[in-house]
Amino acid sequence: MAESQERIPTQNPDQAGSASQPASPQEQPGTFLNRLLADQCRQAKADSAVILRPGPDGRPELLAAHPFPGNNGSALNWVSKAEKPFQKVMATGRTVVVRQGRSSDDESRAQGYLMVVPIGTPERMRAAAAFRIQTASRGQLALCQARLEPTALLLDRHELQLTANGHMAANNRLRKVLEVLDAVNRPARFLEAAMVLCNELATWLGCSRVSLGFLQGRCVHVKAMSHSDTFSRRMQVVQSIETVMEECLDQDLEVLHPAADTAMVASRCAAEHAERHGPTAVLSVPVRHDGAPTAAVTLERPLNTPFDRMEEIEAVRLICDLCAPRLSDLGRQDRWLGARLMEELRRLAGRLIGHEHTGVKLIALATGIALMLLATMNGAYRIDAPFTLKAQHRQVVAAPFDTFSKTVRVEPGDRVQDGQTVLGTLDTVELRLQLAALMAEQLGYRKQMTAAMRDQKTAEAHIAEAQIQEVEARIGLIQSRIDQARLVAPIDGWVVSEDRKQKIGAPVETGEILFEIAGIDSLRAELYVPETAIADLSVGQEGRLAAVGHPDQKVGLVIERIYPIAEVIDNRNVFRVRARILEQPEWMRPGMEGEAKISAGRKTWLWLATHRLVDWVRMKLWL
Repeated sequence: MAESQERIPTQNPDQAGSASQPASPQEQPGTFLNRLLADQCRQAKADSAVILRPGPDGRPELLAAHPFPGNNGSALNWVSKAEKPFQKVMATGRTVVVRQGRSSDDESRAQGYLMVVPIGTPERMRAAAAFRIQTASRGQLALCQARLEPTALLLDRHELQLTANGHMAANNRLRKVLEVLDAVNRPARFLEAAMVLCNELATWLGCSRVSLGFLQGRCVHVKAMSHSDTFSRRMQVVQSIETVMEECLDQDLEVLHPAADTAMVASRCAAEHAERHGPTAVLSVPVRHDGAPTAAVTLERPLNTPFDRMEEIEAVRLICDLCAPRLSDLGRQDRWLGARLMEELRRLAGRLIGHEHTGVKLIALATGIALMLLATMNGAYRIDAPFTLKAQHRQVVAAPFDTFSKTVRVEPGDRVQDGQTVLGTLDTVELRLQLAALMAEQLGYRKQMTAAMRDQKTAEAHIAEAQIQEVEARIGLIQSRIDQARLVAPIDGWVVSEDRKQKIGAPVETGEILFEIAGIDSLRAELYVPETAIADLSVGQEGRLAAVGHPDQKVGLVIERIYPIAEVIDNRNVFRVRARILEQPEWMRPGMEGEAKISAGRKTWLWLATHRLVDWVRMKLWL
């Protein structure tokens, strides 16, 4: 219980009035609890009382105390004896009375009772009030219990009073909002309505200055200022207010200064304005029309009355949202003559239908019929794209060991067959010398093993046998490398690597690529589709291609894959598209180029003739 005493209110409750008095909206819950305990102690003639509630660990936690315990809290030493009765009250929901004996620290004190009264319903116990009563009469004790048990009812009455006060305050704010809206709707001119809005907000909220600015292009222009008929945009204060409004509209959020430490809204301009032209408290609220911020209202008042009440900010926000349509309509009506004249000309342009200018109208009619025919007749839409034949699957032949190139029997473009065509050979002189040395070494070990077996030296015979097996493994490795020196084509296809005949006798390292073979059946057409037509392509579309070397032969193709990343080729953004060739003539080779046409459905002749121009105009004019 010593830890719970730190939660005791710091103000003395003895000077408060009766708990039966109506609660004010500004009264803190702790003040009322102290006032309630003081009143109940007077009625029950109890010398001290506390209100306890269950803490996070289940132990009682002190909410209020009477009399005020002072700095050391020694007057509340008796509260520790109320822990068990408190647990019982929280479990049963009934009043518990415990008889107290004489205290060891004060022998002169008469014996009394500790009464713990529940606060809440049996289904939901919220807290309990403990009273220390000095009496020896059972009848007086019952009377005290009857007077103390309505404590929960007084708390409920206080909560209802606070709720009613809150509703009354909300109704008053709503009434004031409607009064401001009614005042703004009365004027027939824009500037008058804007001035009324600023003056009403300044009077209601006690502001020293309220400004209204509208967004024109990228800048905000102050249109009205409370209690100021005329002002100039060259004034520093006006320019500073416009900066605050622009900061508010850029974020489309309320900007408040001074702001809380945890605020996520930038308020640098508001702080600079408050310091330069204050010190003042600043609130800037966006005015939205049709969901878009079009204006802002900036309120200023003394720094000792900041805009820290959410109710005030919500009321200002509601007023701005309700007044926005009226201000927008009045601003449109008060535009200069040229703007209104242009709008009227647009309306009259639709009425230019009559009997005059017959020739022009006939030409327009014929043009319309032609456009209608072009818009209804369909033609084939084909996407043109250059292509390059590439082998989808390639196989490389690498050097199996460090040696020298001996012979090369193929050239780039030669046709090879799997396992039959010899691509070249590597030098094996050094390997054969190593093989001869190993065979001689193996023969020596065999002689050692024979001699050991003859002399019945089993251990030496086993050692010699193991050495023979080791040499056999090394011989097998050398022999496999000699066999690999003959480079054979791994697949059917064409040689697509560089010519190595000029590198005969040059050293090669293990893993160095010597030949590259492109598979015969893996030829694919790689198309380079312009980015303007990539949206009309999809996997599965068919088309035809013609190579530069054989323009008279058209070969069918099917789109297999569209790569999602653009590339820059010949200063154009293109997308690579892979297509499968339906029939592969003998003359096709990797690297051939040509033109492909992919069928993309049927479109109207008008669309086919104008879609490129229309797309260009849309990009230039951002339509």
